[in-house]
Amino acid sequence: MELRTQALAALAVNDPDRKCQATQALQAAAAGLPLDAAAALVPADALPGRPARPRLVAPGQVPRRPTSTIAGRAALMHAVAHIEFNAINLALDAVWRFPGMPAAYYLEWVGVAAEEAGHFLLVREHLRRLGHDYGDFDAHDGLWTMVERTADDVTARMALVPRTMEARGLDVTPPMQARLAQAGDDAAVAVLDIILRDEVGHVAIGNHWYHWLCARDGLDPIAHADALVVRHRAPRLKGPFNLEARRRAGFSADELRALQAAAQPSPPAR
Repeated sequence: MELRTQALAALAVNDPDRKCQATQALQAAAAGLPLDAAAALVPADALPGRPARPRLVAPGQVPRRPTSTIAGRAALMHAVAHIEFNAINLALDAVWRFPGMPAAYYLEWVGVAAEEAGHFLLVREHLRRLGHDYGDFDAHDGLWTMVERTADDVTARMALVPRTMEARGLDVTPPMQARLAQAGDDAAVAVLDIILRDEVGHVAIGNHWYHWLCARDGLDPIAHADALVVRHRAPRLKGPFNLEARRRAGFSADELRALQAAAQPSPPAR
């Protein structure tokens, strides 16, 4: 079966374990599969495939719990698991949805999807060690909402999903690790080390293709990113930023200056 068609089929799978298996099998076979980059595919199923739980609520309704308790650490790792599950879906969506891109684009996003599946399985394993499982806590759908808002524009997708929504993980993961380390959860810290390492590469892929698209279409990357934030109602990010990780992920010095200038101020510490 053709590569993009298989990515669409994996995206429609509801069961998390089966989705991970399908995604990792697709990555293993991807280099030898036929690719029809020109095909305009039409989904036969509702997207994305997802289990009945977790219950999806507004972002402000997801409770925050102290990491000093097992339940609090489980809630935090559940939130990470949900992000990683959504990340599988958004990478698969980037493969099937957008025709006319170079073959390397599709192969790279299949690779990202497989790594996100590995992340989800790692986090879920730790969540089970804490006495819980994926679906036990409420979650929100912010990542997939931005996928839907950018469904008709591959440049907007690259700008606002990997470079904006996912890149936020580069900023928030080290403070999260510090809280977990203080609580004595070294296993969770180690899992997040793996995720942070790989996410630098995922954001770099988004940066590469965003700049490639801007160069192709004669767009200024910084000015166009600002316009896309407004057009697609993307969140304005709050500092502080993990500038070192963002540099490794391909953000230029000018982009980082613009990011800091546009940032919403962080709320005062309580």
